[in-house]
Amino acid sequence: MKLSQILSAPNQLTLLRMIFVPFIVIKIVEGKFLWALILFILAGLSDGLDGLLARRLHQQTLLGQYLDPIADKFLLSTMFLVLAILRDIPWKYTVLVFSRDLAILSASVVLYAIAGLRDFRPSIFGKANTFAQIAAVFFALLFEVDRLRWIWIARMTFLHATAAFTIVSGVHYVFLAGHRMRGHGHPVT
Repeated sequence: MKLSQILSAPNQLTLLRMIFVPFIVIKIVEGKFLWALILFILAGLSDGLDGLLARRLHQQTLLGQYLDPIADKFLLSTMFLVLAILRDIPWKYTVLVFSRDLAILSASVVLYAIAGLRDFRPSIFGKANTFAQIAAVFFALLFEVDRLRWIWIARMTFLHATAAFTIVSGVHYVFLAGHRMRGHGHPVT
């Protein structure tokens, strides 16, 4: 791997997003939810900006293709876990999120080991799931800042959307994996 890939502006932003995570957790544990929300928003903005910069500056790298989804999973999984521990998000949603991610990670490792498959781009359902998770965390944090009924409704709506898209995207991923295996000449049993 070239040092230029690590030093590219998009990858630096992605690494910055990962660095934000412990500070967000610290603010949540301290009960400083407004600061946690601000840091979460900044992390989210860095996610959008790194992709934009990669395209605009023609700095799309193999490292970035792997690092960006890892940073997203690190941020969102950590938020779901911490907010579940503090009872700001019901455990069932956190278990669904972790189960899907672990299943996809395990399947990816197996597909790579068996067939050398490396193409794990997110589907439209996976992207919808990520959006629902981001919105659920955003509204869970916002609800801790201001306990308005409409914020609670938005939080629950996006938690339900997270559950639905977690299941749909997980099933869709199984079908995509089977299709990719057949495309590489490997029988699917």
